Amino acid sequence: MNDLPPFAQHFILHWGEMGTKWGINRTVAQIHALLYLSEEPLHAEEICERLGVARSNVSNSLKELQNWGIVRVVHLQADRRDHFESIKDVYEMFRIIAAERKRREIDPTLRNLRTCADEAGQTDEPADAYAKGQLEELLGFFELVSDFYEKMDKLPTKSAIKAIRMGDKIAKSIGAFTK
Repeated sequence: MNDLPPFAQHFILHWGEMGTKWGINRTVAQIHALLYLSEEPLHAEEICERLGVARSNVSNSLKELQNWGIVRVVHLQADRRDHFESIKDVYEMFRIIAAERKRREIDPTLRNLRTCADEAGQTDEPADAYAKGQLEELLGFFELVSDFYEKMDKLPTKSAIKAIRMGDKIAKSIGAFTK
């Protein structure tokens, strides 16, 4: 990473650390950070050299990033190697990541909560009735958040940005902030 400017090194290292906190492999996140900062698409060997990572690790990480939909293969004229680039639009990237996380994490949790709440309601045990109530409350929260996500995801990017920026105004209008 020594051939990268200090700001790039810091960002790539931090993105890798954040990736681990988000449940993403450090190398996957670092490769994404490198590609995000790179003006030109990079081939796998360049990624290996710049990050000091083994070729097999780079290949697996690139497949994972492609599966997420935030890195794509690019073919350059007069070069037979695959080159890779990250999506550069921050909002598009966030939408893709949010949709993928919802598909991988929230949707299975919703299905599981529904099943567990149904199963808890099939006994006469008082403790099961309490657990059913807790599960239904959690399910209600996940359904509310999932529904909100679905509505926000349907908005064009400019409208979604406006809605996000209106957060303080909305909070004030419902009396969330008192002075």
